Amino acid sequence: MPTKVLLTAIFFISLLVSTAITAATNEEIYLYKGQDREKRLIEKAKQEGKVVLYSSIILTDSIPISQAFEKKYGIKVELWRGLADKVVQRTVSEARANRHAVDVIDTNGPELEMLAREKLFSEFYSPYLADLPPTAIPAHKQWVANRFNIWVIAYNTNKVKKEEVPKTYEDILNPKWKGKIGLEATNTEWFATLVKTWGEEKGLAYFKKLADMKPDMRKGHILLAEMISAGEIPLTLTAYNHHIEKMKNKGAPVEWIPIPPTIARPNGVGVAKHAPHPHAALLFADFLLSPDGQDLFRSMERVPSSLKVKTNLNNFPYVMVDPIVILDEWSKWDKLWEDLFLKK
Repeated sequence: MPTKVLLTAIFFISLLVSTAITAATNEEIYLYKGQDREKRLIEKAKQEGKVVLYSSIILTDSIPISQAFEKKYGIKVELWRGLADKVVQRTVSEARANRHAVDVIDTNGPELEMLAREKLFSEFYSPYLADLPPTAIPAHKQWVANRFNIWVIAYNTNKVKKEEVPKTYEDILNPKWKGKIGLEATNTEWFATLVKTWGEEKGLAYFKKLADMKPDMRKGHILLAEMISAGEIPLTLTAYNHHIEKMKNKGAPVEWIPIPPTIARPNGVGVAKHAPHPHAALLFADFLLSPDGQDLFRSMERVPSSLKVKTNLNNFPYVMVDPIVILDEWSKWDKLWEDLFLKK
């Protein structure tokens, strides 16, 4: 074997062995439950000096979250922010090139599930897992929900009187709402979960009737909320309640109500299997799930996952989107949604 080929082979074997050792060491860190866990975690994280975070949370929220962590622990957060699909793309591309730069990832549930399927996460223990509802923790425990997006009816209070607001999904099919309803154009998860909750026959029959109402389809939940606030669209079934709450608190003429079954989607955090700063990664995940982190989400009018943080944004029953099912059945539900609402 030529010397150059032999050296190359030795290099790659060494790299694979090193990567495997790092993953095994990180797993021990992530699952440690000793009485000195918090003290040891903070000390080691400070020695590591920083944590690299990839997040899809908007900068107006992700920067204050990072600053709060830095203030509490004196550990620098290197934040990279992108849309959820870009977070997945970057993380997977780096891992396949054996460049393990990221420590912790915070994004939408389905995208976290994609990364879990790529085997890029490790299960981790946190004392704050006990504060979460069962639906916040997938069976494989590779990531954990730290907040929810909850779809609700939202309306412009200048255009729609409180007593006129639909109280059920069937009420929305009243002919008087034709031409006055808006839907967010990418809500396949909401659609699929509602249909599966009702049963496919009943659910698809309902959505065919809703499509006949000719809803105004708009891409972007923030855009849809802004159009409700401006009165351009009087009412929607697919607003995130935290968007509407934030606008309402700033004086916008908007309000929201949940109607059963209310659908929620998990968003959460996962620690990288090959994180170069594993103690800091776990400490950051702890922070997001802790009362301090959860109260920070609440202060931003987001929906915390912890049962110990009270807010009107989650004080009602809801059905959780299952990211595993959504990924497995995505082609089916996305085609049904497109055929119903997006084809002209």
